[in-house]
Amino acid sequence: MRYQLRYVRVEGNHTGSARADARPPHQSTDGLFRPSPAGSIGRVVMSPFPELGDQFEELAQAAFRTLDEAQFARAAAYGRPERVDEGRIVFDVGDDDADLLLVESGGIEVLQDDLDGEPILRAGPGQFVGELNLLTGQSRILRARVAAAGLVHRVPARQFRLLMAQDAELSDLLLRAFLARRRLLVQRAGRNLEIIADEATGVGMALRTFLIRQDLPHRWIEQNTAEGRVEAAAAGLTEADLPAAVMPQATLRQVEPRALSHRLGLTYRRTPDGVADLTIVGAGPAGLAAAVYGASEGLETVLLDAVATGGQAAASSRIENYLGFPFGLSGEQLAARAVVQALKFGAHLASPCAVVSMRTSDEGHVLTLVDGTEIVTRAVLIATGAAYRNLPLDRWSDFVGSGIYYAATDLEARAVAGLPVTVVGGANSAGQAAIYLAQQAGQVTLAVRGPDLAKDMSSYLVERIRADPRITVRTSTRVTALAGTHRLEEVTLTAGADDHPCGCFGLFCFIGAAPATGWLTGVALDDKGFVPTDGQLGDRWTGVGRGPLPFETSVPGVFAAGDVRWSSMKRVAAAVGEGASAVRSVHQALAFAAVPAPRPR
Repeated sequence: MRYQLRYVRVEGNHTGSARADARPPHQSTDGLFRPSPAGSIGRVVMSPFPELGDQFEELAQAAFRTLDEAQFARAAAYGRPERVDEGRIVFDVGDDDADLLLVESGGIEVLQDDLDGEPILRAGPGQFVGELNLLTGQSRILRARVAAAGLVHRVPARQFRLLMAQDAELSDLLLRAFLARRRLLVQRAGRNLEIIADEATGVGMALRTFLIRQDLPHRWIEQNTAEGRVEAAAAGLTEADLPAAVMPQATLRQVEPRALSHRLGLTYRRTPDGVADLTIVGAGPAGLAAAVYGASEGLETVLLDAVATGGQAAASSRIENYLGFPFGLSGEQLAARAVVQALKFGAHLASPCAVVSMRTSDEGHVLTLVDGTEIVTRAVLIATGAAYRNLPLDRWSDFVGSGIYYAATDLEARAVAGLPVTVVGGANSAGQAAIYLAQQAGQVTLAVRGPDLAKDMSSYLVERIRADPRITVRTSTRVTALAGTHRLEEVTLTAGADDHPCGCFGLFCFIGAAPATGWLTGVALDDKGFVPTDGQLGDRWTGVGRGPLPFETSVPGVFAAGDVRWSSMKRVAAAVGEGASAVRSVHQALAFAAVPAPRPR
């Protein structure tokens, strides 16, 4: 028995709403996907993993692998055999178990939300059941039952992590299969997670950003459409309940990302040993690099982020000067690939998961989360980065997410398609945003406070901006006023004594850098809030018996890397290098702490 996928290609998951139960013209009557006629597929979101392909046949080749006898025997050695009877539910929607199931005989079928419905895939002898949630720890999003009695091998989470660490061939094979299956599930946009919300609001944009960065299969339904009203009524929801997340076993009213993450099992869970070796606060490029290197070198590694993985880098529409990517890639793609690497090596990721304080105790360093949970860890890496500043303008908070944005990705670009927008800032992030938005917005104005566009921006971006007729550059210019009803509609640009009101349905803000260190106590900061390290500390070092290691803060065992560090280079590649390098110092600090202090004579 081989895998079969009953596949429905829709436009409703990342790009708009659609009926998941509608049969597209390219689905055959036997329920199996068939190649679509030319021009019949809607807009496709580019995958962070182009090596897997984006056509069904390419994804299926990676997703529906059968292990040979030697591979199956090696994988089964990590699990325990289990006889299963026909009809048994081996896992259900919402279950927290993250076991890999290897089918030796018989068969297992996987369904979405209806035990009487048709399975979306079947696994027979030599095949396996599982997808990306085995790495992320996310609660099950599907259910599985035994189609034919037989023998399966259940590989529990801890043993599965050992398998991934010890067997390179199986690790690569399983990882490719999990990623391909997640792509197929995302495109299928099933009913196990439906979000009814308004993307044009701040909370709607926050939900959408969280879902996309976490690559969660979901169906998005705009609440102000006829479909949205029908679906809300069917779920017993009023307008006051929205936004809402509708799942088979629960409906979350007035939902926000943290509550949804908690329900899906993506918030922090204690490590198997209770105490982490390294906890990284901030999942931007520095934090992700540290997670990859820490986990791959055997450290029990936890990675936390208050919003979602990727940090500021995930807001970049295109990075062209990152080593090894001559054709460029988006920050979102870079972050997605790094997340998978970290998970592959056994790092534990949790977001949204804000840290509110840190203290040192006899057990080690203790991080307190916003919900009061405490994480005990032997070492800490601060990689919270720096956030773009707000402009001190009336009604600024009213328009955040409803016309004011701090990122220029596909999500924000859709919201302003064909409309005039303004980009504020004079560094690379602003330049990348202006170039990207010019492809979709009606007209782009780049407002630069200083007199020279080339002062803080890479020359390749300056040349492209000057050559693009869709971009108007205004130097020595400030945004001084905002106007609009429910969303931003107009800004005032001021140059000298001249005020110039202009239509603007998207204000993209890339100015300044305020370090995210408000939660830090007991760690020395400079006068702007950045974290000095090693040679920058002077007499602020509090350690005894040794000097500070590279990237170590004033508190022994606490390190900093990336944009949050004083005088760091604000570039993605530099942040990655700092995060990776800091792990070496973590090893040295842990080794020093493990050596007993010499007894006084």
